[in-house]
Amino acid sequence: MRKAHDVIGLPVITVDSGKQIGQVKDLLIDPDWNIRGIVLEVKVWFTSLRYVPWEGITAVGEDAVTIPNETVMQELEHVDECHAFLEGSRKIKGLPVITVGGHKLGVVEDVYLNQDWGKQIVGYELSEGFISDLKEGRKWLPMPESATKGEDAIIVPVHCAQEMEELFVSKEE
Repeated sequence: MRKAHDVIGLPVITVDSGKQIGQVKDLLIDPDWNIRGIVLEVKVWFTSLRYVPWEGITAVGEDAVTIPNETVMQELEHVDECHAFLEGSRKIKGLPVITVGGHKLGVVEDVYLNQDWGKQIVGYELSEGFISDLKEGRKWLPMPESATKGEDAIIVPVHCAQEMEELFVSKEE
């Protein structure tokens, strides 16, 4: 599986000209936990943010994201009902994951995508804090059948507490 952090920071290259038009700054996630698109940091006269919908992406490789041409870029203001992964008032990273029964499972550190770069999020990487990460490692929670991103927390079913798995985290992160 791939993580959101594997995509963020990659250069974005147009297939028609081979020109790097920016780099991935963030991912936009819709209410159904699908990647809606990528937020680009574009350096023209001044740094601005643009958006490329998932359908406008040719490929997400290990070293770059490719798009057919610059016409697939849109203004970021035209995207609604989405949550950003890293930044903004509606970000997902750093939110606590809490069961309906009131048990905190951890805080979102990353999200996982299908190995083939499908747009569906398949799980969360959760942290219980720095010391716990060092002693026990982070946890992986497979995406439950229902997960609600609220204003201050992500709410998941009670049985998710039993579905968490140990996750090896390399010291590079």
